[in-house]
Amino acid sequence: MAMVSIRNVNKVYDGNVHAVKNVDLEVRDKEFMVFVGPSGCGKTTTLRMVAGLEAITSGDILIGDTVVNELPPMDRDIAMVFQNYALYPHMSVFNNMAFGLKMRKFEKSEIDKRVRDAAAILGIETLLDRKPRQLSGGQRQRVALGRAIVRHPQVFLFDEPLSNLDAKLRVQMRVELKKLHERLGTTAIYVTHDQIEAMTLGDRVVVMKDGVVQQVGEPLELYNTPANRFVAGFIGSPAMNFAEVTLSAANGTLWAVAPGFRIGLPAALAERAAGLAGEPATLGIRPEDLHIAGAGDPPELCLEVEVEVVEQLGSEIVLDTRAADTAFVASVEPTLRVRMHDRLRLAMNPNRLHLFDAKTEAAV
Repeated sequence: MAMVSIRNVNKVYDGNVHAVKNVDLEVRDKEFMVFVGPSGCGKTTTLRMVAGLEAITSGDILIGDTVVNELPPMDRDIAMVFQNYALYPHMSVFNNMAFGLKMRKFEKSEIDKRVRDAAAILGIETLLDRKPRQLSGGQRQRVALGRAIVRHPQVFLFDEPLSNLDAKLRVQMRVELKKLHERLGTTAIYVTHDQIEAMTLGDRVVVMKDGVVQQVGEPLELYNTPANRFVAGFIGSPAMNFAEVTLSAANGTLWAVAPGFRIGLPAALAERAAGLAGEPATLGIRPEDLHIAGAGDPPELCLEVEVEVVEQLGSEIVLDTRAADTAFVASVEPTLRVRMHDRLRLAMNPNRLHLFDAKTEAAV
């Protein structure tokens, strides 16, 4: 078993900087878990504590059934892939991949077999005699992965390994990483600030902010049912639209009212929000859940907007619009003919509306 247990772990620097706060997680055997969040949220610090590169202030970390708090990194049976590859420039690819095994006094024949097996998996068999300076960024990343694979560790740890690659290569390497994890069947913890990476790679995703875990769940769970406003705004591209509204009950309907528009909440959402009538709240709707209003759209779900920016992306058109004081981004069909300053009527998908408490920012 290679389950990783992070039990009420805290990290405090210099007595007053609380970087990681009461993180309590179970990473399942063979799971690919992704930690995501903005810079400074504590995700890399948490990963480094699992690796043994940072001391834990309080709490416990277990790999399998073993508490590893006091174990040095080399005794934790983990392998880490870093953002900057961390290859030895004077060594060949073969020797970079073999270095850790040599330090552990493996037989020469076993080292040769493991390195060549890993090179075959990663498609770098022809690069084994080259030095890192003779490789592209993608090839260097494969070598760094190979160096981890040859260890046959219980757990892989990835610290933003794709952030130095260009956009096209990042997409390619994401696919390769997912295939690699499926093939090796090893537990993996992956840190990134890129929510698209998190959504495409993770079996489950941990969203962090200010050292606190905001939500843990499968990618679509985070997308469809965010726990709070932060998760809702962080997950999804383009980001969710937010409108500051006041909830007002009238004629048997609970309305979300703001300057320039009012939206009638569907029954299920209105029932959950009934206790907030008369209170401020935040209405959320994703750009892809807005569309050009047609004859069949209920007027209580429509709003009049002015187009400020038109982004032609080929597969879709992204419109930056405004209704009085509130900005709305809408993702619409690519055949739409629209120009800046046009006035449009947008309709909201009633099943995709979100509401957040203005004070706590928790989802209603």
